[in-house]
Amino acid sequence: MESNMAIKISNLSKSFADTLIINDCNMNVPHGSIYGFLGANGSGKTTIFKIIIGLLSPTNGTVKIMDMDVKKERKKILKEIGSLIEAPTFYEHLSAIDNLKIHLAYMNTKGFGVFEALDMVGLDGTDKKPVGKFSLGMRQRLGIARAFIHKPQILILDEPINGLDPMGIRDMRNLFIELTRNNGMTILLSSHILSEIEHLADMIGVLVNGTVLLEVSLPKIKKQYDVRLEDYFFHVMSGGNKYAETY
Repeated sequence: MESNMAIKISNLSKSFADTLIINDCNMNVPHGSIYGFLGANGSGKTTIFKIIIGLLSPTNGTVKIMDMDVKKERKKILKEIGSLIEAPTFYEHLSAIDNLKIHLAYMNTKGFGVFEALDMVGLDGTDKKPVGKFSLGMRQRLGIARAFIHKPQILILDEPINGLDPMGIRDMRNLFIELTRNNGMTILLSSHILSEIEHLADMIGVLVNGTVLLEVSLPKIKKQYDVRLEDYFFHVMSGGNKYAETY
């Protein structure tokens, strides 16, 4: 890549009818990092995720994935992205194995392989059980497996630990770290559970009123201010300027 940014968003805006949802937004996700994307409900996080993977078109601005413009090279980019946005949908009458086989056939790659991916998310042994009989947590694990099974360079994960119990949350936390450290993936994820972002992220971006108000490394927050991410986040969201020099 020409730059060290896996994802670079510049002056992005998105309107629905007469309502401006994303407003002159800039965002920089370094290659090989875990980037925690924070914001209140309805702030536009999911809209930005959908623009990144090409499900929505921006009103203005540019989105580059590994230096490729999403508007011009979407098909090429999609092979390098895995995503879990909103509740995952599957072929309900088929097993997890068959659902992943279909995805790999569509992506035209062997990737990690079906059985290895299922083992990585703790779904080994589900055999021929139809996905329609899976619990919410099992469906979430399968959605995560489908997102990374084809070995993409970038993972876009919108609230990936929804529906998981404490053990599942810990398992996925370890998995995300492994995918980054051992497979070189870049992960952009959102979560309302700030303690998980604090465990995982190298950087955070905070979305306020449709724009990324700040991007800062998590180690810098801890070193410079000696505060928890939760305290930092709520201070920023309330309009405080105590940490203004990190913006």
